[in-house]
Amino acid sequence: MDDAAFRRRYAALRALLNRRSRSLGWRGEPKDLRDGCSYVLGAGGKRVRSVLLVLSCEAVGGSAAEALDAGFAVEALHNFTLVHDDIMDHASSRRGRPTVHMRWDTNTALLVGDVLLGLAYRSLLGTRPGSPGPLARLMTGALLDVCEGQALDMEYERRNDVTIADYFRMIEKKTGRLIAAATEMGAVIGGGTPAQVRALKGFGQHLGLAFQLQDDLLDVVASEHELGKPVGGDIVEGKKTFLLLTAAARARGKDRSLLGHVLRGTAPGMKRTVLVNHVTEIYRRHGVLEDAQHRILRETRSAVRMLGTIPPSEASAMLAWFAGALVHRAS
Repeated sequence: MDDAAFRRRYAALRALLNRRSRSLGWRGEPKDLRDGCSYVLGAGGKRVRSVLLVLSCEAVGGSAAEALDAGFAVEALHNFTLVHDDIMDHASSRRGRPTVHMRWDTNTALLVGDVLLGLAYRSLLGTRPGSPGPLARLMTGALLDVCEGQALDMEYERRNDVTIADYFRMIEKKTGRLIAAATEMGAVIGGGTPAQVRALKGFGQHLGLAFQLQDDLLDVVASEHELGKPVGGDIVEGKKTFLLLTAAARARGKDRSLLGHVLRGTAPGMKRTVLVNHVTEIYRRHGVLEDAQHRILRETRSAVRMLGTIPPSEASAMLAWFAGALVHRAS
């Protein structure tokens, strides 16, 4: 398959998953809650976790049809976390649209997130073949780790001693865990051997780290149109990202002083664009953007190496292509 064929296959999978999402959505009452759930599930997006789950199932001999309900489940769970994260972060937009709590209100957004979580488990229980028990344990474990990762992210905002090792521990839970769970669940549904299940879980773990690092990088190098939200949000919020922590360890003089203020959430009263541009320039001068790119490539290569034990097929080739596409994306 060439690049165009891979892209057509990805588009077809997204369309299949979007149709499944519409068929498995919530039709209860009241209207605001129903509309809020439709608003989230209909927002589109890359469907990263659900596509990875389906491809992992196919890579070990399963079919896409067997994996669709679980694919919707991990997507609904992911969107549950986003709705609640947006409330905690006071975010005003996501994917170029107002967040749920801005479009409606905080209480409605909380309930929308809760319904999405319920839909995730309802859909998972419909997965065939086999018992949903092992899948439920995997998804529940991922949910607990995602919550822990979010709590660490919030805790780090109050701490001034966060290390790069702390950062990787946090993103492994907050972002990487659900991606790894998706690839592992797909392998289980497809009837993979224990070695294949472990390999696809490892693939997801490495890819999850690369994916979050790329998100951190895009926060400063992408455009607002590409991001669907204002650029430099991590800088303004003083998020302890790989970029900020690495730059703070290298900078001296006025650069170090400014980054210290950013880390402590006490940045001087600059306009947002001035602050973001100034910090981004510090990143450039100290080689931090290049270091992030190298780490992204390293994790991506590690992910692809995990596919070595998976039989060659269109699905395994698609997983390798998808890994590269995710870390070269512009949004």
